[in-house]
Parts: sequence; structure tokens; C-alpha cells
Amino acid sequence: MIAKIIDIALHLDRYLSAIIQQFGLWTYAILFVVIFVETGFVVVPFLPGDSLLFAAGTFAALKALNIVWLILFLSAAAIIGDTINYWIGHTLGPKIFHKEGSRIFKKEHLDRTHAFFEKYGGKTIIIARFVPIVRSFAPLVAGIGRMSYGRFLSFNVIGGVGWVVVLTGLGYFFGNIPLVKKNFSLAIIAIIVISTIPAVTEALRHRRKKAENIPPAR
Repeated sequence: MIAKIIDIALHLDRYLSAIIQQFGLWTYAILFVVIFVETGFVVVPFLPGDSLLFAAGTFAALKALNIVWLILFLSAAAIIGDTINYWIGHTLGPKIFHKEGSRIFKKEHLDRTHAFFEKYGGKTIIIARFVPIVRSFAPLVAGIGRMSYGRFLSFNVIGGVGWVVVLTGLGYFFGNIPLVKKNFSLAIIAIIVISTIPAVTEALRHRRKKAENIPPAR
């Protein structure tokens, strides 16, 4: 299952091309569902997000998809997904992280997202859009922390639209450059790596800070 998801994430040009040919206009609905689920439910943070938007922008440049429709549909999916995620956190609260050994609701993911909130405040909702894993947990933590929905919604809309416009725009303007087209898998890997840098940096900083606070052994 995971191997298949990785294969899809790294070869979205092939898979998306086949989907467009087979489903036509229904492709927008399929992309909507993937982005909605990726942002709306923390149980699937491994679904392609950044790479899918980039690939979709690439096909829009080829006129296989409409860039305006993409931005409208996928922005709506991202905003609605985060909204669902917020209300899950608001309703269920921190008890969903109490189960020890959970593969999905790992406490370190919660701690990492809390660290983002401590550093960036409400703007975390916007910044987290560009950071895998944190993207899925930020709205949940906002709900758990009882951030007012009005405040959350403003950050959610800005972040959702910004994320979709930036990533599809990159695909639209750069995805069909010959060098990128010949090395599409490498371009996708680069996007995944770059998008994880903030999370890795924050995790290393958190670990170093934690190590500094450990008293020396006697």
C-alpha cells in the first residue's frame, strides 16, 4: 500500500495523464477528493499534496486541464478540508492523542505542530500548508486549542488559496520546461524534500532544545 502511494507520488505525470484520459472532466472531482482528504483527515497525511498540485499545474499548461478551474476547485477542497479537521479537533479534543503506540496520532506530530504555533502563532495555519504532516495536524491543533473559528477561517482561506496558487503556478510555468519534463520524478522528489525542510529543521531544533534541558548524569 505504502509502496503504491510512493510510486503514485513520484510518477504523478503518468498517473494523472491516465486519469485525465479516462475520466475527462471528472478529473477535477478526483483531484478535489484527494486534496480534501489529505487536508481534512490526519489519518492520511501521506497522500500526495504539493506534488499533486505541481503535476496538475503542469497539465494545465498543456491545456489538458483548466488552470482557473483547478485553482477554484482545489482551493475549495483545501479550505473545506482544514475546516473539517478543525472541528474534529474542537469536538474530540486532545483525548485522540492519549492512546499509546498509535501509528497515526503520534504525540511527536502534535508536539511538532505545537512548536510551530508557539513560534508563528495563528500564521501557523498559513505556513503549515507548505509543510507535509504539519499541514494535516495544524488545523486539528487549532481546534483542540479552541482558536476562535472566525480567526481560524481567515488564516485557512489565505493559506488554502495561497498553497494551491503557488504550487499549481509553479507547475504551470515551470513543469513543461524540457529539463523538468525529462526529469519529472526528480522534480517531484525535489518538491517533497524542499517542502519537508521546515519540518525537519523545527524537529531538529526541538530535539536539541530538549537535549539541552536534560540534566547531566551524576
